Amino acid sequence: MRRWPLAVAVGLMLSACGGGGDGDQAPRASYGKLVSFGDSLSDVGSYATTGLVAATGGGKFTVNGGSDSRIWVQRLAAQLGVDTPCAYRTGLESSGSLAGFAQTVTTHTGCHAYAQGGARVTHPVGPGHKLLGDAMGATTVPLVTQVADHLSQSGDRFAADDLVTVLGGANDLFIQLATFSATVGAGGNATVAATTAVTAMATAATELATLVKDQILAKGAQRVVVVEVPDVSQTPMAVGQGSSAQALILNMVTTFNTTLRTALGSSDRLLVVDAFAVNQDQLAHPDQYQLSNVSDTACNLSVVSSSLVCSPATLNTGDTSRYLFADAVHPTPYGHSLLAQLVAIRMAQRGWL
Repeated sequence: MRRWPLAVAVGLMLSACGGGGDGDQAPRASYGKLVSFGDSLSDVGSYATTGLVAATGGGKFTVNGGSDSRIWVQRLAAQLGVDTPCAYRTGLESSGSLAGFAQTVTTHTGCHAYAQGGARVTHPVGPGHKLLGDAMGATTVPLVTQVADHLSQSGDRFAADDLVTVLGGANDLFIQLATFSATVGAGGNATVAATTAVTAMATAATELATLVKDQILAKGAQRVVVVEVPDVSQTPMAVGQGSSAQALILNMVTTFNTTLRTALGSSDRLLVVDAFAVNQDQLAHPDQYQLSNVSDTACNLSVVSSSLVCSPATLNTGDTSRYLFADAVHPTPYGHSLLAQLVAIRMAQRGWL
């Protein structure tokens, strides 16, 4: 399949669909709701507690506030003409210096955005979890539990008019990278540790594919979009760790994506979106995507540690509206708009939009 530059493809799609802007095209398929599973890239506000929002203006893993801080699943929902996704589980188990962010963890019947920052594929402890000593106290509910939560409130079936989105794997990478660094730092063999990390990513990809096939497709979902992990090796986080770390991260990402795509196989009810290749193209040709900066962060990381607590008040100076990165790994709202457009294009090509 020919891979159009995104800016060109967006124009082609809008022309074909008769639309003129984000969220105003009439979809060719009829959808009842968007059901999303994943990690921080799809988190619509699981950790937007009263204390966190009041103190920082944050709440999602991007630049919060401003004229439009929607993340990609929120933008996609608008394009589908369905309700804006709301978080199924909210709250934080914060402690210590961040105790003011704490809020009782609560589930919300009727909300179908299950993605959470820090979530891994099957392991319940991801980045930000209190068991890792993180004062933020993120709940990091894994994707396998997210899907089970949805099935428990939907009669063990997906509705025929659901659009289901799945995006996960990056937090498994972050955990494996931390384990690799700790092992080597303690005198362990770097080659063995790297092999272990890459193998773990293949395992996580296989687990995710099994989850999609056995608990989403097999439970009646008719349209499932699985987004592959973008090129984490070129994020500010990875670049800051040097070329050796970047090479390992690249190996982990490509192993995960390749294993995932192979294990998923093909189905007329499944659409796998190659966000990795398009992300690489964005980094190589930013002008084609109207990106002004693909190396620095929009958020001032000397003031805030994560885009979760980033707002216009904590941005770096200058116009950061067309930056790709909000913090060291997460996209800005403009970066999210590019991801939403990519998914919409692939859906249109499939005849789903």
